[in-house]
Amino acid sequence: MFLPRRKTRIETERLTLRQPQLSDFREWSALREQSADFLVPWEPQWASDHLSRKGFTNRVYWAQRSISAGSAVPLFLIRREDEVLLGAITLDNIRRGPAQSGTLGYWVGAPFARQGYMREAISGIVHHAFERLDLSRLEAACLPENQASRRLLEKCGFKYEGVAQSYLQINGRWRTHVLYAALRADRRGRTGIG
Repeated sequence: MFLPRRKTRIETERLTLRQPQLSDFREWSALREQSADFLVPWEPQWASDHLSRKGFTNRVYWAQRSISAGSAVPLFLIRREDEVLLGAITLDNIRRGPAQSGTLGYWVGAPFARQGYMREAISGIVHHAFERLDLSRLEAACLPENQASRRLLEKCGFKYEGVAQSYLQINGRWRTHVLYAALRADRRGRTGIG
């Protein structure tokens, strides 16, 4: 049974960012499978049921519960001109109280990489996080050798903050990550965000 839903929808110049739906399964699984070689080096190891309908259904339910609880905002990137699924972005680990922060994660399908879509999506969700959710800090992490992701975060106004040893298991091994953050009231230099 679905929980009562808060509808989250963010419009950018070319994209609609919206929560996943059960009807997205075939397009999502095809894009993930087609992009596996491109994605696997940068992601946690895929579960045996990663591309299954049951696994996807669990993701949709998790997305609805998380949005309703205010703990995460998982969204798909849909190109408006043709309604094609390009990837996903998630604002996760939303912490309230004195922290008012969240963690950003994202992926884009191989055919759509390096076309500015993820930069547009990150700018949209950052604006949403600061203006609509009233968060103060967004964090993101990536592997040190992932130069494309590092440049993307920097172009979106995230600043390098340091290194976290054995931060996440990526492709089956504990990996060190570089940490970035964007602040709503950033005094570390212009960010152009929000």
